[in-house]
Amino acid sequence: MYLQKLQLHDYRNYETAAAEFSPQVNVLIGSNAQGKTNLLESIYVLALTRSHRTNNDKDLIRFGTEFARIDGRVVRDNGTADLRLVISSAGKRARVNRIEAPRLSQYLGKLNVILFAPEDLNLVKGSPALRRRFIDMEFGQMSASYLANLATYKTVLKQRNAYLKQLRMHQAHDTVYLDVLTDQLSDAGGKIVAARAKLIQDMGHYAGIIHGQISRGLEQLTLRYSSQVHAEQQGDAASATVALSALYKKHRPREIDQGTSLIGPHRDDVQFIVNDLDVATYGSQGQQRTAALAVKLAEIDLMKQETGEYPVLLLDDVLSELDDNRQTHLLKAIENKVQTFLTTTSLSGIAREIIQAPAVFTVEAGTLHQEA
Repeated sequence: MYLQKLQLHDYRNYETAAAEFSPQVNVLIGSNAQGKTNLLESIYVLALTRSHRTNNDKDLIRFGTEFARIDGRVVRDNGTADLRLVISSAGKRARVNRIEAPRLSQYLGKLNVILFAPEDLNLVKGSPALRRRFIDMEFGQMSASYLANLATYKTVLKQRNAYLKQLRMHQAHDTVYLDVLTDQLSDAGGKIVAARAKLIQDMGHYAGIIHGQISRGLEQLTLRYSSQVHAEQQGDAASATVALSALYKKHRPREIDQGTSLIGPHRDDVQFIVNDLDVATYGSQGQQRTAALAVKLAEIDLMKQETGEYPVLLLDDVLSELDDNRQTHLLKAIENKVQTFLTTTSLSGIAREIIQAPAVFTVEAGTLHQEA
């Protein structure tokens, strides 16, 4: 899979921009605040219909204009697809080959991307919420059923929390309705737990191999899904659902007292274990960065396993944050495997010496030009 063409109209600081890309490595070079990250972000938004930098869609629309439009042509093993995403104050509309998608969830998966930015190096030592968001964003691209179950879970969770608050304030007394919501939450939650357990195990397999290579065999990385559902019950959705139901029953008085749902995958986490130690707590910054890099690179192979095709890789100024050893492993991991977009302020010492014959684009003040 690769992005063959991209067109922007009133997106961020771009009035108009158009380019055709190499299926291998594309380098976006320019000074800071010229639009390199904006262009990378537009590819991410075209794939996922949302930005990784802002929750306010208005930020994506060029100042003084009514809407932003992103067009892209994706080449896959089974043919090409022309994608269009329009962002306005009325919301977002997506098209595939000129046919509008009834729901954005049906559009997702037409273009799969993995973004690696400097802040992703904080994945290991960051908050559990950061890791849950990472899991949900990446796994949602790989599995339409995971995305659907996650959407159901979030909807029911919101309803259940609102009702628990009413029970706490004695504005509601019908626990039968709470039972209905709990059953629905257990069902969706069990499916999420089972899917996460499998995908985290598979991701851990790939990450462990990469981590061993980066650490020259001195360290072993293991990913561990940390859930209130015991490990032996995580294997299938039915067992996980039964376990969640029992936990909700056990903790019901406490949940009513606090007016919120204390159980479920919205409270889960991922642990990074290096040589039997939790690297988030006991690891050095170097160990934490190596673990984060290994996991991000593992996504490439995991997405290939789950979707049948390699994703597009977006590297936003990440090479400058890595030492020579980690840089080398990153670039070797993507060599001749995935289409890559890489932003940098200078080619010196990075692109031409390590990457063979990249396509180079200059970004300046919201304009894009390919070097000869």
